[in-house]
Amino acid sequence: MVQPGLRDRSAVIAGIGSWLPNHVVTNEDLAAQLDTSDEWIRSRTGIGTRHVIDEGMATSDLAVEAGSRALKSAGCPDVDGVLVATTTPDRPCPATAPDVASRLGLGSVPAFDIAAVCSGFVYGLAVASGLIALGALERVLVIGADAYSTILDPRDRTTRAVFGDGAGAVVLRAGHADEDGALGPFDLGSDGALADLITIPAGGSRQRSSPDRPVEREDVYFQMQGKKVFKNAVARMSESAREVLGRSGWTVEDVDHVVAHQANQRILNAVAAELGVPGERVVSNIERVGNTSAASIPLALVDAARSGALRPGDRVLLTAFGGGLTWGSTTLRWPDVVPLGR
Repeated sequence: MVQPGLRDRSAVIAGIGSWLPNHVVTNEDLAAQLDTSDEWIRSRTGIGTRHVIDEGMATSDLAVEAGSRALKSAGCPDVDGVLVATTTPDRPCPATAPDVASRLGLGSVPAFDIAAVCSGFVYGLAVASGLIALGALERVLVIGADAYSTILDPRDRTTRAVFGDGAGAVVLRAGHADEDGALGPFDLGSDGALADLITIPAGGSRQRSSPDRPVEREDVYFQMQGKKVFKNAVARMSESAREVLGRSGWTVEDVDHVVAHQANQRILNAVAAELGVPGERVVSNIERVGNTSAASIPLALVDAARSGALRPGDRVLLTAFGGGLTWGSTTLRWPDVVPLGR
């Protein structure tokens, strides 16, 4: 039962930031190494460039940079909790979030990782919103950060063409549901029966690698069954989006911007067509950054807000799909915040 004083309490976006590593890999760079071309990549993915981390960098470095910008955007030096959504933690153990919190100078606040692959940022928003609504925390830093270049098979032209590295973050504060920036209802789901569609087979407790029991080379890298992923991504994001719009009391016509996980331009186009949303309302930055997994939605939000396409009061639909399989959506009216990117 919700305490009377917390009944109208909601999580509100108070700041947002993003960061991309310096190193840019073009389609021409990949074509010099693999059997591919700029035309092949663009026609199948819509991607022209992607950013990758340099030797010696890790996911936590991306997360700290994006997190510091989100904190500055919010005008607050500290928060009560840190959530890091990632598929590429610095180590299998411990979680990456406590290290990020420490490096940001946030002291001993609760911090933990969320593993929902490309849906991780939306899952993180939902978890943080719940903690705020219950009164457990007042301000939460939610970061989506991934360094997919560290888990891709260097010989696989498909995955190397699609994925890039980056991080995006928001600061959520306690507020009211009628404020701009207040996160609306959430729709979340999963289907573990299709876990093998997006996976890294080795490295966990099921298939551990050791000198006495080596694993197949390809099993240590990210694997994806593209055609089946495409079909499920379009269906799940469309279904989830419709569900959350209904819970919000919105129609598709009410939505000013759809910010979907930047998986593939063809997927974005198919989701828009399935929902009946005009293409100009679908935010896309995938041509420049590729698929950045958990970082993709906050990166797209920062880019749209900095360009002026996303304005205070605009109605925004967020929807994501990732390995697990997982998916999730939510809605909000865009707040008057200053986005800080690289």
